[in-house]
Amino acid sequence: MRLSGLLKLSALVAGIAQAAINPVEVRGRHFFDSVTKEPFFIKGVDYQPGGSSGFVGHSDPLSDTNTCARDIFLFQQLGVNAVRVYSVNPDLNHDDCMTLLANAGIYLILDVNSPKPGQSLNRYEPWTSYNPNYVNHILKVVHQFAGYNNTLGFFAGNEVINDDISAKESPHYLKAVIRDMHQYMKNNSPRVVPVGYSAADDLRFRTSLAKYFECGDADVAVDFYGVNSYQWCGYQTFETSGFDILVRDYEDYTLPLFLSEYGCNALMPRLFQEVEALYSNRMTNVFSGGLIYEFAQEPNNYGLVEINEQGSAQLLPDYNTLKVQYNITQIHYDFSKDRQGVRPEKCKKAYPNLMNANAVIPDCPVPELIKNGVKDVTLGSFVQVRLNTTMYSIVNVDKTEILEKRILTTVDWKKPMEQPSPWKELRLYNSNPVVNEKPVKQAPPTVDNGVSEAKPLEGVNNKLAIPSANEKTVTSGGFILDVTQGQSFRNVAIAGLVVAPIVMGLVLLITQ
Repeated sequence: MRLSGLLKLSALVAGIAQAAINPVEVRGRHFFDSVTKEPFFIKGVDYQPGGSSGFVGHSDPLSDTNTCARDIFLFQQLGVNAVRVYSVNPDLNHDDCMTLLANAGIYLILDVNSPKPGQSLNRYEPWTSYNPNYVNHILKVVHQFAGYNNTLGFFAGNEVINDDISAKESPHYLKAVIRDMHQYMKNNSPRVVPVGYSAADDLRFRTSLAKYFECGDADVAVDFYGVNSYQWCGYQTFETSGFDILVRDYEDYTLPLFLSEYGCNALMPRLFQEVEALYSNRMTNVFSGGLIYEFAQEPNNYGLVEINEQGSAQLLPDYNTLKVQYNITQIHYDFSKDRQGVRPEKCKKAYPNLMNANAVIPDCPVPELIKNGVKDVTLGSFVQVRLNTTMYSIVNVDKTEILEKRILTTVDWKKPMEQPSPWKELRLYNSNPVVNEKPVKQAPPTVDNGVSEAKPLEGVNNKLAIPSANEKTVTSGGFILDVTQGQSFRNVAIAGLVVAPIVMGLVLLITQ
């Protein structure tokens, strides 16, 4: 009996230690850590090895532990805090990979659709695809991944509206999907994970579509909005790239906004100059970061890493270039000048180039699933994963093999974080965040690739380590790094407070 109790307690402690990551919530037009209340900016990469054609269903990017260990190690080296995955199979188990991501301090933004038949909306005839089988699929994805603290958000669709016909037929069906996901999580999930839409940056619909998804009852409106933009190509400035117009077009948007895909490859090699612009104070009041397209090399030549049939990884030049940019770029923001607005609860009668904004949003074809939940799928949960390295070989650009491939856990490089109860509801609310506290001096970033400084970009505010009175500088994970002795002492004190109750519990069990 004593041994059993000790094993249960040790397993619990291990599980907590391996999943110390806080959910991210929406407050006004920004993301925030739900526990520390620090603003969260996405510094990520799009991740779908094999592309849409490579998704066959018997596996997906988050179902194989060894593959995940290989890529999560490379995510950490790259300096990302979030990845976007385009397709998963909810019939598979994703606990190991989601735990490894959580250990590494990395969040997931997940598309609920897939390229398999019946698992996405038909953009031209959505009434033919919005059926019980489709709804069952997306809700199974939602059910499973709502269980993980590091699921940052769901995309209800990706570039579904991309021409005049789809703009007339699909928007109100997408709102139905958004409503179904919201209502399902309210009834059946431990928390209501934010739901958004990822849009092609088509000038015909740039602002009108964003405004349409922003308006209406909270259930049918998005919680955040993603833009797939490839307009900054090669040597550019904030103005010549058109980023100034991009910011101006969205400056009054009331919800979190980020680049769900970016990284033009019209000119090679890519320079990724837009990274510095994206996290400068010219953009951070409007955009909450972005995701570089894409991690794995495919025929379209956007990849950072080449993965062969045996599973070995070869780093490409773009990987190192982006790594430099991510490591030297600090995030500057000044929310004292933030233009917080109120999300419109009523839609306009019309939006340019879109269908009638008052078109009836179709009812859910399977309301019993919304009420009672889906079957044959388990709620995702963090588990004890003993694997923290990969069996696959990883080769540098210069053909030398990387031998040390250990995934660092959050306790190795972040301050201790509280683990909220898994059944504590995360409420979305609209309020003006108070973040302009005492300014913090931050140690300059270190780069392990021999690059000590970057050439300033024309048209971008190139502030360095010390923020002004109303400005704070954060790392990619939304946390301020404090390398002083005081922080070390606080970490030891916090560790003592955590360990002491565990030791007392062990003593009580042994003496029983």
